[in-house]
Amino acid sequence: MELEEARAPGGEGCLVGAVRIPVKIVAVLIVLPLRVVWDLLVAGARMLNRTVLGPLGQGLRRLYELVLLPVLRGTGWLIGALFKLVFYWPWAGLWRYVALPVGQAVYAYLLKPAGTGLWRYLLVPVWEYGLLPAGRGIARLFAGAVRYLLVLPGGALYRYVLTPVGHALRWLGRGFAAGAAWVAKALFLWPWAALWRYAVRPGAVGLWRYLLAPVGRGVWAYLLVPLGQLLVAAWHLAGRISRALGRALVWLWRWAVVRPAGWLRRHVVTPAGNALRAGWVAGRRAARAVHRRAVAPVGRVVGEVWRTTRLSVREARADVRRALFGGPTREPARSQTRTLGSNTAAGDTPAPEIFLHKT
Repeated sequence: MELEEARAPGGEGCLVGAVRIPVKIVAVLIVLPLRVVWDLLVAGARMLNRTVLGPLGQGLRRLYELVLLPVLRGTGWLIGALFKLVFYWPWAGLWRYVALPVGQAVYAYLLKPAGTGLWRYLLVPVWEYGLLPAGRGIARLFAGAVRYLLVLPGGALYRYVLTPVGHALRWLGRGFAAGAAWVAKALFLWPWAALWRYAVRPGAVGLWRYLLAPVGRGVWAYLLVPLGQLLVAAWHLAGRISRALGRALVWLWRWAVVRPAGWLRRHVVTPAGNALRAGWVAGRRAARAVHRRAVAPVGRVVGEVWRTTRLSVREARADVRRALFGGPTREPARSQTRTLGSNTAAGDTPAPEIFLHKT
């Protein structure tokens, strides 16, 4: 627990650990291999691009820019020039210098005067003095024929034939509908209405008034009301019995469980707990006093003996090395470090070591 607190001073709950451990397992088993494979693929692709595809693409681009593009532009210009020379310029010159002037001259000096004279001296008189009066006469004749052959006979037929026939058919339909309605009423409505008015309704009223109503009032007054009163009285009696039983159970629980438990807590458990707590506090104080008065001095003495022994061993090792190999006296590299609580090297007067004990 002290190691976990030292590693994570902020503290983490069990839920964080339970979520973090599966996430770490998934990351190590799945995400990390996929990431390694992806990094290898990216590195291989970059190396391939840098060593093969990049130079090849630059070479192809320069070949296209320096060789193919000028050749294609020259070929296109040559084909365009040949096309214009063969198909465009001759026909453009023919249209501009031959067909257009000839057509303008023919239209200005031949077609336009001929059309103007034809329209002014032939078509307009024929239209004004021939076709227009003939059309008006034909239209009037057609309108008169339609009026006297279709409109007037049709109006007379509708007014003197179809209208009286329609009125007659309407009155005939009304009479037939009235007769059918009367027959339907006589067959399906009046018998059932008479049966309801003179048989069913008086019988139902008499049955209700002289039989069902008195029986219902008697059943309600002499059976249901006393039964309800009996049920209400039984309900109230059951409530009183249940309340008395509840009070008895509460009294029994209080005197059989609560009072003995309170007495046991006050007179047994609380004094025993106080005694245990006092003994625990006294024990902790005694342990601290023993550590302060016995263990700490012994630790200091042992540390001093260990430090003296270590320095003696280092000096003996230096003497043996000097006796075997010769040379000036030289302290080991570790002895030249500064000791705790001193500003001098290890070869100087040693400073007293500090012993930390936990209170």
